[in-house]
Amino acid sequence: MPRRLAYFGPAGTNTEQACINYDPDAVRLPYTPIAAVADAVASGEADEGVVPIENSLEGSVTDTLDLLVHHSVLFIRHELVLPIKHFLVAARGTSVEAVGVVYSHPQALGQCRGFLASRLPDAEVVASMSTATAVEDMLRRGAEAAAIATRRAAAIYGGVVIAEGIEDDQNNMTRFVVLAATDHPRTGADKTSACFSFDEDAPGVLHRVLAEFGDRGINLAKIESRPTRESLGRYIFLVDLEGHREDEIVREALARVKDQVSTFKIFGSYPKHGTG
Repeated sequence: MPRRLAYFGPAGTNTEQACINYDPDAVRLPYTPIAAVADAVASGEADEGVVPIENSLEGSVTDTLDLLVHHSVLFIRHELVLPIKHFLVAARGTSVEAVGVVYSHPQALGQCRGFLASRLPDAEVVASMSTATAVEDMLRRGAEAAAIATRRAAAIYGGVVIAEGIEDDQNNMTRFVVLAATDHPRTGADKTSACFSFDEDAPGVLHRVLAEFGDRGINLAKIESRPTRESLGRYIFLVDLEGHREDEIVREALARVKDQVSTFKIFGSYPKHGTG
């Protein structure tokens, strides 16, 4: 039976492409917003869910982080990394020079700012809910309109690509995570994600926690902070570290961290991108 894979939709987005790369045979189920993807997995409507968590240019996806920290009982089971390529899509017969309005998600518009300034300096720029819905918005507008979208969105919704590779930065990448009821067994090339916070801010508290990893030779691939939502100036720290939570030294370090903090949550252990 094919895997039921919920994802942050609609169809034609980069998140759907990440689903296809992960499991091309899965039944793909689009949901919005991001929290609805997790709800579908938790309720059994889907077996796993795919959501974006980080972009190399824009940073973390706060809706996904807040979901993991505050709401979800799910675990990260896999991570996926997708190169982000943007295409100018229009109705058949439209030329780049004829475009007077461009639709897209605000992030995509920002990531193609140079192209818009040089090739379409007088075009009106209009925000859409996603790069996929931008194609639908563009088609309703008529022949003067274009959308910044994926090649797949053009094929799904009936547009054609009139310019490609229009992103300003060719190294644009988005990291996605697969959410499931359990995380992944050890593979020997794993990553673990967790969060923690402190009751009170005091000199050295964060240093002592981070030393639990450094003293054991555990590499921290990422550390960042988010507001706790409890009061101004209080933060929760999120870390990605190399190793699986069942590895002896990782298990020992996490246990020591838990003893020193007020809030502690493991999001899951999973194979590093490209290894499993």
